[in-house]
Amino acid sequence: SGGDENEWVTFGRTCQIMDNLIASGEAEPMIVVMPNGHGPMTAAPGESHLGYYKPHYLRDASGSGSFESNFREIIEFTEKTYRVKADKAHRAIAGLSMGGGHAATISCNNPDLFDYVGVFSAALAVNRPNPAGAEVYDNIEAKLDAQFAAAPKLYWIGVGVDDMLYKRTAEFRALLDSKGYKYVYLESPGAHVWTCWRIYLADFAARLFAE
Repeated sequence: SGGDENEWVTFGRTCQIMDNLIASGEAEPMIVVMPNGHGPMTAAPGESHLGYYKPHYLRDASGSGSFESNFREIIEFTEKTYRVKADKAHRAIAGLSMGGGHAATISCNNPDLFDYVGVFSAALAVNRPNPAGAEVYDNIEAKLDAQFAAAPKLYWIGVGVDDMLYKRTAEFRALLDSKGYKYVYLESPGAHVWTCWRIYLADFAARLFAE
């Protein structure tokens, strides 16, 4: 929630992690799309119509469901612009913190879109108030039922033992366990920090699209 479209490149070291995994044969070549998860923030500070404004960890309309509701536009743009395999078996979604909540919410609202889901230290919407009244946050448990009925190939969850969202992750896992839904879980030392999320990205990415 404190980031923009540059976070995974500058702090997450995504380029280095992915290049190394692909070069070593540990990951399939893939296109990685890193959008800004704040719908009302059109670009990183200094790169938008707002000019050089002071970043804030929550923008107006954060939590409104607008990003999740319009996420298909990102997929449509990517598939129109790049030569990709445009089906569920060749799409993955992942994110950290607010983005982890986005990944979980978007994927369960669209069970036909993603065979691979990565939820890193996530701010999850399960059993949480929905003050915005956004449809994407309603009936999450029923939507999870539909998602897992569609049999995703991988549902990956990671969190640090000292993470402020550890309890939320534990509650979410308990829900999945109660329904017998399979997932991969990685619990690491550390808190809500990039040293954990880089590890999660490397582990998750190495599992994608392997036939």
